Amino acid sequence: MIILVGSEKGGVGKSTLSTNFAVLLASLKKDVVIVDTDRQSTSANWAQYREETEQPRIDCIRQYGNLTKTLESLNTRYNIVIVDCQGSISKELQTGLLAADIVIMPFRPSQWDLDTLPSMLEVIETAKNFNSKLNACAVMTMCPTNSRIGELEEAREFFAAYPEVTLLKNVFFDRKVYRDAASSGLGAIELNNDKATAEVHDVCKEIISIYLSKIEGNHGE
Repeated sequence: MIILVGSEKGGVGKSTLSTNFAVLLASLKKDVVIVDTDRQSTSANWAQYREETEQPRIDCIRQYGNLTKTLESLNTRYNIVIVDCQGSISKELQTGLLAADIVIMPFRPSQWDLDTLPSMLEVIETAKNFNSKLNACAVMTMCPTNSRIGELEEAREFFAAYPEVTLLKNVFFDRKVYRDAASSGLGAIELNNDKATAEVHDVCKEIISIYLSKIEGNHGE
């Protein structure tokens, strides 16, 4: 299974999602590899930090340019391939979509972030012409923990106009534990933070559930 984490905008939590998903799936005895396509190398640096810990190693490779054949090859050797793309509509994003099973688009609940959705959907629709199995979903990240701030509900209302993409019910809140984990080569589930652990589990479970339901639906057609 190839999961591509991509967005037109930087700073929305792509590497946070990628590394935390990898840790959770590895803890479930899945063979996981992260493909870091961002020249800032956030996920690759995280993997190096991880080698200095006592936690199990998680493979991570840097790959730039056309990703399609590389991802297809990795998909035969690993249970899960997680692609961490840079914040732009890059060649890596476009070619990665041609091999991916699911693309996850992280958005902060701000209008500037949400305004990038239409152009992302254009790229995804183009990819679907060549990769019919591709499914798209979005997840809200860095959400304010203060429930009185209405940004999250406003974002949900925005997505109602785009039924072609599934907005996850579960979200990532803006928690310091994610930053602490990133700088230590760890996942939030390894820092004994109950709230962050629940978020990672719930978001990942929902993504897998959506993917499996799409597969079953396609088989029933």
